[in-house]
Amino acid sequence: MTEPNTSVETLLWDRPANRAARATLLLAHGAGVGIDSPFMAGIAERLAERGVSVARFEFAYMAARRTGGKKRPPPRADKLVDEYLAAIEAAKAEGVDGPLLIGGKSLGGRVAAMVAGQPGIAAAGVVCLGYPFHPPGQPHSPRLTPLEGAHLPVLICQGDRDPFGAAAEIAAYGLPDHVGFAYLEDGDHDFKPRGRSPATWKGNLDAAANAVAEFAAPLG
Repeated sequence: MTEPNTSVETLLWDRPANRAARATLLLAHGAGVGIDSPFMAGIAERLAERGVSVARFEFAYMAARRTGGKKRPPPRADKLVDEYLAAIEAAKAEGVDGPLLIGGKSLGGRVAAMVAGQPGIAAAGVVCLGYPFHPPGQPHSPRLTPLEGAHLPVLICQGDRDPFGAAAEIAAYGLPDHVGFAYLEDGDHDFKPRGRSPATWKGNLDAAANAVAEFAAPLG
């Protein structure tokens, strides 16, 4: 795949080939890898096959790495909210099919949940792919406020052994009813199972895409 020249105002689209989209998902990347990662590309392709358009975008710190800029760590998640809001406006300007969902992988999903707490946000729901509930090895420092404060329905697709929040840990958090889950069998933070598992990465990506498509269906 050719590296995309991307930013919050340059979107990489995957649209259904032979039918109208039932919804559009604006999708941001995780902290360390851009929108052309195998995970991001695989999810976008599968969602388009299931009737959901996907618009991928990169935060400025990640886009700068493609132009030879110094590799810097991402800003704090709350510092990326304005960039996400700008990406929403860019998607709307290019044409959104059906209800607009906002979401992302890991950090991107956390920022989307923060955006969902803004008053009057023009979106129908939030999709978090591998939500970073806590730093690895620190389950007693949960990042729950964005999810609790979201004014929209939230779907979290999570590997059930994700080091950023495994299923057993999440069950103890007592999240509100507007937050729903789809767990991926034996999945890590990228939904990949272990080699001895009967689950497969392809199967888990398929299951995540199915869950997102089902989540989008009643929101239109």
